[in-house]
Parts: sequence; C-alpha cells; structure tokens
Amino acid sequence: MAASGHPAWGRRATTACRWLFIPVALPVAAVSVIRAVPADWPLPAVQLVAFTPWFAVPAAAALLLAFLGRRRWQQAVAAALLGCQAFWLFPLDVREPAAEAAGARASLVAMSINAELGGADAAGIVALVREERVELLAIEEYTPQLGRRLTTEGLDALLPHRVAHARDGAGGTAIYSRYNLEDAGVLPGTQFTMSVARLNIGPGKLQVVAVHTLAPVGNGLHQWRSDLATVARSDNGSGPLLLAGDFNATFDHREFRALLAGQGAGRTLVDVAGSLGSRLVPTWPMRGYRLPGITLDHLVTSPDIRGSGYSVHRVADTDHAAVVATLHIQGP
Repeated sequence: MAASGHPAWGRRATTACRWLFIPVALPVAAVSVIRAVPADWPLPAVQLVAFTPWFAVPAAAALLLAFLGRRRWQQAVAAALLGCQAFWLFPLDVREPAAEAAGARASLVAMSINAELGGADAAGIVALVREERVELLAIEEYTPQLGRRLTTEGLDALLPHRVAHARDGAGGTAIYSRYNLEDAGVLPGTQFTMSVARLNIGPGKLQVVAVHTLAPVGNGLHQWRSDLATVARSDNGSGPLLLAGDFNATFDHREFRALLAGQGAGRTLVDVAGSLGSRLVPTWPMRGYRLPGITLDHLVTSPDIRGSGYSVHRVADTDHAAVVATLHIQGP
C-alpha cells in the first residue's frame, strides 16, 4: 500500500503545485505590467505598484511552484517575473556618490519629517536634531501648535532661522536652519502648502523645497500627479537644489521616476537614499496601518550635491519616519 501510494501522492502534489502557481503568479504579473508600462494607471494600480518590492516574495514562490509542478511554460513565466523583480529591486542606474564628497565646497546635515497632523513628539524631533547634528530641517504637516511645542523643547536654539507656513491639519510645512534663510514663498497650485527657501551656505545659495504631495487616495489621484509635476518644475535647471519631504511616491511610481529624470528643468535629480543603496528602507507606515513598509519620504537633490550617511529614524506619534543625510555641495 505504501509503495503504491507514493507515486499517486507525487502526482497529486505536482498537480496541486500547477494549480497553486496561477493565484500566486497572477498578482506578480499584474504589478509587473503596471510597473513596466508607462501609462496613467487608475488609482488601484497606482496604490498597488507602491508595494512592488514586496512582490519579490510571491515571485520566488511562483518559481518554486513552477519547478515542483514540472511545467516548462510556468517555469519560463516565473523566471521572467522574478527577473523583473530583481531588476527593479537592484536598478543598474544608481550611482554611489559618497566617494566624490571630498571636493565639496560646503556640507550640511539635512532631515525631513512628516509630523502627522502636527501630532509628532516635539521632544523626539528636537532630540534627533541634536543627536544627528542636523543643520537643515523640513517638516511636513506643520501646525501652529507643533511650532510652539518645538520652540518650548528648544529647537529655536539649535536651528534659529525659520521659514514657516503653518496650517491646521495636514496642509502646513516649515523649514528650519542653522544658516540664514530667505523666504521664497510657496509652490503654486498644490493641495498642501510647500514652503520654498534659499539657504545661504558657502559662496552660493541652496534652494530648499519642503515637499508634501497629496496622497493618491480617494479623489486625489489627479492632484497627486499635478503636485509631483509642480515639484519637478521647481527646479530652475541651475544651482544646488534640495527637495525634502513626503512625496507620497516610491521609486516604482512612474511619476516619481519622471521627476528624477528631469521632468522639470531637464537635468536629472538624485534620490539620496537610492544613490547610497538604501532605497528600500521603509519610511511609512511606522504605526496605524497593517501594511508592508514602503519608502514615501525622500531627500532629492540636484546632481551637484552628493549624499552620505543616509539614515531613517522612528519618531513617536507619527506614522512617518524621519530621514537624515549629509549633503555635500559641489562646485568651484
């Protein structure tokens, strides 16, 4: 009985693997098409593609099932899907700029944090600024109440210069700095206020934008795309630039890659985390959502800035992590 039963069990297992392959591989195939085809996809597709890195897991499972099921077409499909996932996880066009930092004419430590409706722990933010020796801080969802709490905790003593456009709820942003700041207004036509400032550092000026795009949820898809396009156009094509904040977009979104490719002024921009091999370190959600972590918060620079020392830090009472990096401004 046992000897005759083994072949039958083996056939059933093989058949089961062939059938299981389909529900495992189909979601991977769907997200792969969305990721690969440059189209204005509808809202569910835009939300799904944000989690592309996590689809490497079912892609590997599909390949295992394909080999156990012994169907060559399934093996070929699974190998192609896993190959796509590997290519997107480890893109070939990411540079390592840290070695070029020695020729910088000025350097500073920059940080960005989404304060989640102004509720983030002010003492935690100030402690992080102190520990990381932050010299430039961009805050999204900056409220008047948060501004007062940060002052009470001593932020003004560490970063005495400020360009702030506080709003109740999610709409405000602020830029704090150790160096003199010039208020350059806000970006036009965005759902949330995006503060713009010029930082006097070294022999020149660094333009800083506190980025906070509307999330692609509900009826916000069109505004999200418009916000990202507006952020891209904030680059005038010359001089050092820092876009710091919550882009509500990952590297797997076509719209974010278009921004990096120079959609605004024609020069390519650099995602600091990506350039230093940390593109997949998640910054959201740090609490409140039972979802896999993804990278929505970025420090994006012009090509004349090199990054080093990128790190991600949890802050209490907000669903976003803070991102920190040292920026080395190149030039004569």
